[in-house]
Amino acid sequence: MKRTTQLRRILEQGGPGTVPGATDCFTARLIEQAGFPAVYVTGGGTANTYLGAPDIGLVTLNELAGLVERIADAVSIPVIADCDTGFGGVANVRRTIRAYERAGAAGLHIEDQIFPKRCGHFEGKTVVPARDMCYRLQAALDARTDPDFLIIARTDARAVEGFDAALERARLYRDIGADAIFVEQPRSVEELRRIGQAFPGEVLVANMVERSKTPLLPTAELAAMGFRIILYANAALYLGAHAIREGLAVLRSAGTTESLLDRMMTFGERQQLVGLDRADAYERDLAARVDRRAPAPNGQ
Repeated sequence: MKRTTQLRRILEQGGPGTVPGATDCFTARLIEQAGFPAVYVTGGGTANTYLGAPDIGLVTLNELAGLVERIADAVSIPVIADCDTGFGGVANVRRTIRAYERAGAAGLHIEDQIFPKRCGHFEGKTVVPARDMCYRLQAALDARTDPDFLIIARTDARAVEGFDAALERARLYRDIGADAIFVEQPRSVEELRRIGQAFPGEVLVANMVERSKTPLLPTAELAAMGFRIILYANAALYLGAHAIREGLAVLRSAGTTESLLDRMMTFGERQQLVGLDRADAYERDLAARVDRRAPAPNGQ
């Protein structure tokens, strides 16, 4: 089954629910191993890890699409990806959709900020006129070749024009044909609840950003409000950074990692996660099959 179709079926059943973000294949495999039904490729986290830079629109189409391709190749679950504003005008949006389809994404979200954009939870954002976003969105819908490829319309207008204006934009984007709605940065439980009430039965996205603008709510509570995709875009990044920082401090002071062994993945677990056993088994099988069909000449 295509992973685009797989994602659609998961959504029909009310999920996927919690979708953690990854900025590399190793983390994506950990997310799959933990049992999550989908993984998210975060643009902000990619800027942080790939460039060591803030999320201010520095990551390019080729850089993000390349990461999506590698992650989609590394896991078997659907990949939902950030594509910022589509990286330019409507021609750029069309190219972006095709690149993400080729990369193996099951869907993406595109937003209504100006280009270059800023992180959805930063101050100082600017949104384009709603009609310009409709042009972007229509270009995205026209460009996809797989009708199951999920196109999520994100509005950042809450922080710029207010909550009611954000809902109006979201309704407009839904009417253009977006498969899912993503109102970024709601600032209260009541606002989250109102989003669900405004779009009953629609596929809704919530973005849980720790210690930021939107209150953290359990997935079950958000699902009861109507949210089917709950992004934890950078939870793995925060968790990993905290552990790395603490571990490096110990290594710096003690000169050894011996006291950290019970807090570290083992060498064997690491190789199992990346599939060393499968790679070795394939080489043994290949050699056996070739040797049976083409025995080596005498003396070789």
